[in-house]
Amino acid sequence: MDASRLSSHLDRLRSIGATADGGVSRLAFSPEDVEGRSYVSGLMTEAGLAVEVDAAGNLLGRRPGRRRGAPALLIGSHIDTVVNGGAYDGAYGVLAGVEVAATLAAQGIELDHPLVVVAFSDEEGAYGTMGMLGSHAFAGVLPEDAAAAFDERGRRVGDLLRAVGGDPAGLAGCAWRPEDVAAYFELHIEQGDVLERLGVPVGVVETITGRVNVAVTVDGVAGHAGTTPMEHRADALVAAGRMVLAARAIAAEERVVLRATTGTCEVSPGMWNVIPGRVRLGVEFRDADAANLDAAVTRLRELARTVGRESGTAIEVRAGARTSPVACDPDLRLLIAESAAEYGLPCHGLPSGAGHDAQVIARIAPIGMIFVPSRGGVSHAPAEYTAPEHLAAGADVLLAAVLRRDAQQEAPNNQEKNPIYLTIGSQS
Repeated sequence: MDASRLSSHLDRLRSIGATADGGVSRLAFSPEDVEGRSYVSGLMTEAGLAVEVDAAGNLLGRRPGRRRGAPALLIGSHIDTVVNGGAYDGAYGVLAGVEVAATLAAQGIELDHPLVVVAFSDEEGAYGTMGMLGSHAFAGVLPEDAAAAFDERGRRVGDLLRAVGGDPAGLAGCAWRPEDVAAYFELHIEQGDVLERLGVPVGVVETITGRVNVAVTVDGVAGHAGTTPMEHRADALVAAGRMVLAARAIAAEERVVLRATTGTCEVSPGMWNVIPGRVRLGVEFRDADAANLDAAVTRLRELARTVGRESGTAIEVRAGARTSPVACDPDLRLLIAESAAEYGLPCHGLPSGAGHDAQVIARIAPIGMIFVPSRGGVSHAPAEYTAPEHLAAGADVLLAAVLRRDAQQEAPNNQEKNPIYLTIGSQS
């Protein structure tokens, strides 16, 4: 792999949507996203890939295989970012996939299987959209009303899709069948600090945690801040504060789930001199076990009843969007570990605390995920960084994994194994 070329492409892409403090704002469907997609499309063409955009706005680069009718090997991720995010999240996986294709072309290597590099649309959920929209459509599990929905700016999702070359009327037609895919690989920065702490250059993802979004609405009584006695108040924000701590305790103290975060807080009427009458909170739970996600929502409702009774408020806890946890394919995990061993690279088995398009694609194909270290575990922020040598190592492992899987003419069985990497500091 040409490590300097990969780094150069990453630097160029990070300049599209660059912010003053070193971050990147390239939200899905934005002008910056359109420009970034055009740049990646050009790289795909240079790498010998036939480029197309499907109805869901997914950018695909195809390379034919020698074996007629063989299912495709997919490499995917996304290039959209959060507001003032980092330069590597998602983009690294897409550009490394393009580099795999470029390397194969430069060395005259033909695969038996077709190779398809995918930049999925709207992974991050820009402007309040569902997130992972492109991969849901690709896997045939996109809600029927997805194109008719509106984002938080009042723009229809179908119109956003048209802006990036999609077709809201043809969404059903962009779904792939399980028999069309031999394997899906996703290379990604870890977005945590496990690999860095261990000094291990390659992570083999075992499980991708699921998540559930929970809307918490607290209704109190708005009143004059100067005339309402403290003991007569039904302050929605005070009760909401207790709910924030309750959500945290479900993970940090009760250990019901792995992670709990309250990420949004909307206070109404939002005046300095008015007791808050309503507060809306956005809570997210994450765990590798779907039953634990259910238990966390149930526990939050129990705590809401207690807080509401004691504070004189009415609290509604409503579960919303949900992504199920998935396990990475054991055969592909072993294959990735063997690929790392080719380069003498130690690897470590670990779960992914972040969500990825891979967990949606798992509905139609075996998935394998490769992690490389993130400095300080920072992600979704300007300080997001992965050293060039780690970027290069991950790309080499990805290429080796694609070649190994291509050599397997029959689909690997799904029997659980004891992969060799599990002897190297596994969390399993």
